[in-house]
Amino acid sequence: METFQQIINGEKPVLVDFFATWCGPCKAMSPIIESVGKEVQGKARVLKVDVDKNPAVAAKYGIQAVPTIILFKQGKILWRNAGVTDKQTLLQQIQAAI
Repeated sequence: METFQQIINGEKPVLVDFFATWCGPCKAMSPIIESVGKEVQGKARVLKVDVDKNPAVAAKYGIQAVPTIILFKQGKILWRNAGVTDKQTLLQQIQAAI
């Protein structure tokens, strides 16, 4: 199984949704993230990371609020946003990174 580091260091852009199961806005983001994942399939990857189950990863990237969305490519952060983000914005960021 690939590690988080292996995935974000890959050639394809990776959109990571840092979330928590108890977070209302995270629940609102979930269908948006899933929809974006389907649209960019094959061109980019979309991951969801539960901050309560992965505190070391959340700490490494300074996640202080959920949801926080980070777009990685080859291990570099290209874009980051805390709070609910609309689908169009996410797609634009991914398209720019492809």
